[in-house]
Amino acid sequence: MFVGVHERQLDPKGRMALPAAFRPRLEPRCYLSIGRDKCIDVLTAEAFEEVARDTVNKVRSGELDRNQQRALASNTFEVTVDAQGRINIDEKLREYAGLSLSSRVVVSGSFDRAEIWEPSRHQRISDTGISQIAGTGE
Repeated sequence: MFVGVHERQLDPKGRMALPAAFRPRLEPRCYLSIGRDKCIDVLTAEAFEEVARDTVNKVRSGELDRNQQRALASNTFEVTVDAQGRINIDEKLREYAGLSLSSRVVVSGSFDRAEIWEPSRHQRISDTGISQIAGTGE
């Protein structure tokens, strides 16, 4: 289970330290992929295998377009967590999520996955969700 919000910094090589609470579930390897709302999904190997199976089944049944399957597969990267608990975020994913080298990022739990966000985008998404839960937003 991934919960909570953690501020991190990308280093000049595009690496980021995972929150200590998340590391046991993500070590020694995990998957980074394009996520909804322009975040980067961080998935355990088991969770990503489930996403891949589900995606293939949805394409076969016509629920999902094959181009979405291709986009997901070609924009997913298997990464190894190094001895310092860092992962390298590929340039394609940084560009997708609006992250730049040496920038601040937000790592947010989303129960079955962690998400990496550009901070202002995360704030907007979080504020919208809080308003919806409170019954004051859309």
